[in-house]
Amino acid sequence: MDPTVKDVMTSRVVSVTRGASFRAMAAALREYRVSAFPVLDDDGKVIGVVSEADMLVKEALDSEPDRKVKRLPVVDANGHLVGIIGRADLLAVFDRPDEEIRREILDQVIRRDLRTDPATFSAVVKDGIVTLEGVAETVEFGGDLVQRVRHVQGVVAVRDRLSYPRPPEPSDGRFDVIARFPID
Repeated sequence: MDPTVKDVMTSRVVSVTRGASFRAMAAALREYRVSAFPVLDDDGKVIGVVSEADMLVKEALDSEPDRKVKRLPVVDANGHLVGIIGRADLLAVFDRPDEEIRREILDQVIRRDLRTDPATFSAVVKDGIVTLEGVAETVEFGGDLVQRVRHVQGVVAVRDRLSYPRPPEPSDGRFDVIARFPID
């Protein structure tokens, strides 16, 4: 007897809905120890499949032909095996609670690293997505802040809602009259 799909399939399937956040998908991959799952619409119909590889930065995996690996051995300074890391392990950084991410941004990035009062900025974190608001002293400072926040463990994306100072207008050597005063 030839086996059919029904004979070999898994009937208890982990799936996500179309609106699932990146964080929820990463957590489900890790919790259920699966490498992919179907994506369902609101009616429960399959509309796609999401895998660990889809969720990882493509450049990190596909930059060279021999980089399409699923697991890598971890070695100590002497080259001895101490563990193994897989794609699901890499996605575990996105399991971090939003409030913990927010505290690190305010306390570590803004206060300690950039030596600025964190009260001058607002950092709202929802599902690992950070929305930054406030007034950046310079364009360079704002860019540095956004880059540093992007590298905080658990951050999925950064929405830059900072206000930046207007660049100075180019001077053509003429003076504009701002106010006129009568001369007696």
